Amino acid sequence: MGCKDKRDRDNNCVCDAVEQILAEQEAVEEITCPTSCYSNLLGPVAGPQRDTIPFILYGKKGELFKAFGNVGGFTGDMTCFQTIFFRVESVEDCCATLSLLRPVDVDGNTLSVCNPCDEDFFGLEKTDFCIEVDLDCFCAIQCLSPELVDRVAEDRKKYHK
Repeated sequence: MGCKDKRDRDNNCVCDAVEQILAEQEAVEEITCPTSCYSNLLGPVAGPQRDTIPFILYGKKGELFKAFGNVGGFTGDMTCFQTIFFRVESVEDCCATLSLLRPVDVDGNTLSVCNPCDEDFFGLEKTDFCIEVDLDCFCAIQCLSPELVDRVAEDRKKYHK
């Protein structure tokens, strides 16, 4: 059972926003308002290779929702991480499957980030780590730039050519 009364399920802006994000990840549309979760953040400005709208969720007391990835260090660089950044994979009846986005520093090293303004935070990497959430338990959502995903530092680009 969720945090919200089931009869209010038709009036959940977080659920609506996550459903819109999923729709935009699945189909590219024209940009109408570049600062809203209801706009197409994946339009031509973000580039054709973009398929992720990262976002953060806030609980009822204004706290950032966080999850943990690679617990036990079984994959990749063996680093367990904490993240506040997510990508929606599916939504059904205000229950969502979110994949965890791995925060990285400018060199691509895994970070554990509890604050989006952390001075070491540079970008995000998609992962296969997922979490199931009841969207009724959140009071706010903030969409972030798709440019954060797979971001490469300008001085590192010249070495990748």
